[in-house]
Amino acid sequence: MSGVSALRDIHKKGVFGNHHKQEESSLLKISENSKLKIFQIVQYKKSKIEPKEIDGLKLPTTSLVVNANFDLTYNQTRVMWSGPRTWIVTSSKPNISDMVKESFNKEDFAVTDLSQSRSVIEIKGKNAKEILKKGCPLNFNDFKKNNCAASVFHGITIVIDMVDDEPDTFNLFCLRSFSESFYHAVTDSALENGYIGV
Repeated sequence: MSGVSALRDIHKKGVFGNHHKQEESSLLKISENSKLKIFQIVQYKKSKIEPKEIDGLKLPTTSLVVNANFDLTYNQTRVMWSGPRTWIVTSSKPNISDMVKESFNKEDFAVTDLSQSRSVIEIKGKNAKEILKKGCPLNFNDFKKNNCAASVFHGITIVIDMVDDEPDTFNLFCLRSFSESFYHAVTDSALENGYIGV
């Protein structure tokens, strides 16, 4: 049985907002990324082992850091630092669940599958940082590819993952129950410069 996206009946495809006299290629693109598997990994305080790699990636030990890779089919695994001894692993690889089980034993780690409890909105384009600045207090001028942070957007708690910088691409994670409000906050912020719902 597969899960139903929280934005299935909310996300609209097409061109919206102030897009007149602009090239479509320059417009921000907004989409839902419903194919990601999301796991939270927490190492128990009593655990003394060094965390293993997952999918060839080390677990970052400093804030803002994301370790990432691609395979030949463009499936990507990303490991985000979420707090001391706490990480978020996201991947579009079909076997990521098995990789997580192999890398993190239950004696040393608490593993939680967050895939059905989160919604992920991807925004891509040259104005992506400007959209985020409208509702989030972070300094996006210093945000770079493979940075991540937890923050708020118009009062909704989110996790921000900068996936690429050519063009600027962000995965924005929020609790499923807030996904509709969050989606409308993002799309309303994008109307000024126009956007494409993909």
